[in-house]
This record gives sequence, structure tokens and C-alpha cells, in this order.
Amino acid sequence: MSGQPQIEIRPATPEDAAQILAFIRELAEYEQLAHAVVATEADLHSTLFGPQPYAHALIACEAGVPLGFAVYFYNYSTFAGRPGLYLEDLYVRQAARGRGIGRRLLAHLAQIALERGCARMEWAVLDWNEPAIRFYVSLGAAPNEEWTTYRLSRAGIAALARSP
Repeated sequence: MSGQPQIEIRPATPEDAAQILAFIRELAEYEQLAHAVVATEADLHSTLFGPQPYAHALIACEAGVPLGFAVYFYNYSTFAGRPGLYLEDLYVRQAARGRGIGRRLLAHLAQIALERGCARMEWAVLDWNEPAIRFYVSLGAAPNEEWTTYRLSRAGIAALARSP
């Protein structure tokens, strides 16, 4: 066994909420979207660890020090009649990149997807993020070019809900 500390991938706990928020803010800075982060620690406690969790998180640590995270949730494919795993966020701190931590997080998610009988894993990547795109392609992932993602913001949701 080498003298290097091992990377541990573990499920996040409520005590990780502040760390997850810090990772979200670091990711948003990298993606040039810091202005879009409105989540609070209380929001994360409620939505990740409350009575009805909407998503789940993994933390990658080395010698107890958090180096990265992944947030995911399950969606559903009517065509396959099976769940899918959607990766919302994957982030590894700059100083820890290039050490296989992102790959380890994704491999852990793939194991979860297999255990849950998922038909697929999906995620989105900003079109300018070439390092991430190269990384995903190296894993065997391919862009889903025949589908376009649409989004309603909270204001759009509210307007639609009020329409006849």
C-alpha cells in the first residue's frame, strides 16, 4: 500500500450542508454564474435532508478533507419504463483536479444507477466547458444532440400556473 491517502466517496449528511453550499458557490464561480446562486444552507437542509429529499449528494474526501461533490436525483423514462439518474452538479476543487476524483464520483454514481436499475445517466454541460466535455467523452458519454432542453424559471412557472 502506498503512503498516499485514499479518496473516500461517501453520502452527504446534514452536517455537510455548509460544505455543499461552499462547493456550489465555487462551481458557480467557475461557470461564471455566481450571481445565480440563491440557495441557502437552510434550503439544502430541507431539500437534501428533509422528510422528503428531492436530491442526494456525495462527498469526495481525502484524509477527511472534502475535495469535491456530486448532487443527483432520479428521473423517469416512460420509453424504458425505468428510472434514470440525473447528475445535477459535479465539482472537484481546482487543487485536487487531475487525480481521478471526478471519475471516482461518476463511477460511484454509475454503481448507484446499476443498483437502482436505472436505464441511463444524464447531465448537462456548458457548451464552452471544453475540459469537462473532453472528460465526459473520455468516459464514453456522448452528447444528446437530437434533444433540446427547455426551462421555465420560477416566474415562468407562476405565470403558467395562473393561465387557463
